[in-house]
Amino acid sequence: MRSGVTAERLHQLFAERGETVSIDADSTRPFAERLNTARSTSAPILLAAGGDGTATALAEVTVDTGRTLAVLPLGTANLLARDLSLPLTLEDWFKALDDMVPRKIDVGEVNGRLFLHKVVIGAVPGIAAAREQLRGRKDLGAMIGFLLHFVRRLSRIRRFAAEVTPSHGEPHIERVQSIAVANNDYAEGLGQVFHRSRLDAGTLSLYLLRQLTLRDAMRLAAGMLMGNWRNDDVLEIENVRAVVVRTRWRRVRAMVDGEIESLTGPLRFRIRPLALTILAPPVPAEEPDVQQATT
Repeated sequence: MRSGVTAERLHQLFAERGETVSIDADSTRPFAERLNTARSTSAPILLAAGGDGTATALAEVTVDTGRTLAVLPLGTANLLARDLSLPLTLEDWFKALDDMVPRKIDVGEVNGRLFLHKVVIGAVPGIAAAREQLRGRKDLGAMIGFLLHFVRRLSRIRRFAAEVTPSHGEPHIERVQSIAVANNDYAEGLGQVFHRSRLDAGTLSLYLLRQLTLRDAMRLAAGMLMGNWRNDDVLEIENVRAVVVRTRWRRVRAMVDGEIESLTGPLRFRIRPLALTILAPPVPAEEPDVQQATT
């Protein structure tokens, strides 16, 4: 858990609310075994106290069992929590808990495996793998090392051919450096970096990155900060409900909600509309289309 957040501290905070919880903080047990424990419990709400990867793993359990997921963001990026406008500090999260309501959101699926944010293949997972080796390190040497790796990786990236078959459309061959499939679309606006304003639109967003030189990467990063990245020439964007991606590889290294995994090709994606019930702050009045679960 994040530094300073212990199982004892969480027990105390829930006890102060008059609630009894069971907390699994035993990192020595295999994660799959811990998920099976969560699956077998009778608790109506499962709490993912961690990052996006932890939330995704528990989301699969809650979807399969028809329960509700709560997310306490203790990770590095906390992208799902940010999209849901969840408080990012422990104290603020507990203060807001009484006002949270069950909401229905979409989930994505690739080869039967659930994802909440995005799946990326190509150049990005290799860069992310180096980042994973430095997780937890914030010293200058680690940051310089990652930056040098990033620059070297960009200089060596080669494009690959992929056959892309959307659910409604003809197969087409693309030569790309990366492909990302996101659960709902990324918004464009000032400072909205990898932010989704809707989590219930019922679509996947397919992003084809044709090339990524250092100049391209810097321009895209600046465009995301300024809110004008979607029309960049190196990108092609398509909204679909399902898509199949075929490459020449039998095993495809992918980044799934921030975690590096090996998937078996071809990659078959689909959207599962409103499949997950999650606790989150109420939807603002100006966003009436977002679904809230009935209780």
